[in-house]
Amino acid sequence: MGNNGANGEAEVGSDGPRQKGRATPDTLKVGCIALVLKDGQFRRAEILSIKETKSGRQFYCNFDNFNKRLDEWVPISRIDFDQDVEWPNPEKDKQKDAKSKKTAPVSKKSQPSKKAQKKVGKREQSVASEGQTPHPWTEFVESQTKPDGEDKANASLELGATPNVGPDEMELDEDETPASAAKKEHTQPFSREQEIEKLRTSGSMTQNPAEIARIRNISKVEFGRYVLFPWYFSPYPEAFSQEDCIYICEFCLSYYADLTSFKRHRMKCTLLHPPGNEIYRDDFVSFFEIDGRRQRTWCRNLCLLSKMFLDHKTLYYDVDPFLFYVMTSRDEKGSHIIGYFSKEKESADGYNVACILTLPQYQRKGYGRLLIQFSYELSKIEGKLGSPEKPLSDLGLLSYRQYWSENIIDLLLGYSEREEKCTIEGIASHLAMTTQDVEHTLQALKMQVYHKGEHKIVIPEKLVQQREKSRAKQRRVIDPSRIQWKPPVFTAASRTWGW
Repeated sequence: MGNNGANGEAEVGSDGPRQKGRATPDTLKVGCIALVLKDGQFRRAEILSIKETKSGRQFYCNFDNFNKRLDEWVPISRIDFDQDVEWPNPEKDKQKDAKSKKTAPVSKKSQPSKKAQKKVGKREQSVASEGQTPHPWTEFVESQTKPDGEDKANASLELGATPNVGPDEMELDEDETPASAAKKEHTQPFSREQEIEKLRTSGSMTQNPAEIARIRNISKVEFGRYVLFPWYFSPYPEAFSQEDCIYICEFCLSYYADLTSFKRHRMKCTLLHPPGNEIYRDDFVSFFEIDGRRQRTWCRNLCLLSKMFLDHKTLYYDVDPFLFYVMTSRDEKGSHIIGYFSKEKESADGYNVACILTLPQYQRKGYGRLLIQFSYELSKIEGKLGSPEKPLSDLGLLSYRQYWSENIIDLLLGYSEREEKCTIEGIASHLAMTTQDVEHTLQALKMQVYHKGEHKIVIPEKLVQQREKSRAKQRRVIDPSRIQWKPPVFTAASRTWGW
């Protein structure tokens, strides 16, 4: 992992001049800026938090011009105490406190730290993988006038020139991560009461933007043969934050604070695959369907694991209203989790995905595309139009937009070869996508034009060429004929919260 200078990182200590002076491990405090060793060289880093662990004191550092996702806990040995540190400016902090008290008086107990307040609006998005961060759904629509319904229904299809399409809009595959597509989201102020009500009524698994300001509590995770470094806070038991590394069983997802207990568990654990029905298998991957009500502990543990890599997912205590579709790879030792998506048993909004994640060790290898395709294949079997729960994360939006774009263009090229007219409703029905997602994709790619009194869909030659180049990569796809699944039917009790 390296410098992500293109992703909107902020310079630490950019709030004005600071006093400098020498510090010791005991005097170094939150708010100081010190030189900290990272990637073989010392870099400026702001101390955001301090904790005592079994191996000694550690400091949570935000590095200068590095993405926030690369913040990390560092030991004393990585801090250069031979150089001056920059001390926090107390006068500015007091002014900030005075302003915040005037605008929104809050009790001291419920008031977050000054650094947390400062960081809430500065979470940079990383597009290094198919993980997820909040993103405005309205990014698709750029002040375009919507065409009339009747005209849209009879839009004709043409190949050729169209208004300029933004660079690389069709090249968002696993190996490409344009930072320009990852923008920040700062929506309406968060209301805890509204969020709780939303959880109770719609089963939403998204969370507020303020969640991203929380300090990461787990430093390192040993998961199977991989060592993972979490990106975000996850509500594991508080005692686990004192550990230098925690251990998670890759099959039953139980978590342990010490290696001895973990080894003892591994000798006894008999689970070799997710505890559900295998509904798909090919030579590459398998899919398992797990009911959150029947496998409550396993699904909660899955949510805790995924929360370390999703900054907006917090639901883990009640998984009853959800089904989990877990993708695995098989070898002689068992079925290893690659990623998953969750889905409400009955979604009032017609969502076919609540949360979706590819684990970091498998990202940028095409697995996210398989997860998305599988969710739409299930929607086709159900005979419904599906859409992921909004708002999408920045990386989730990249993955979905790429999937939508490729499938829509493939379908339109078929219409063009047959010289047939198409409708947005027809595209949506054929691909099991909502008409809104189809419209937004066409608008984002600037493929909708109004010409000679009628609305037309134009495929720019550039997009056609990019699609042909993409096809040459021979990516893996889901074979619908291998899916052994019928839409499950639930009683009222089995699809509601178990509170």
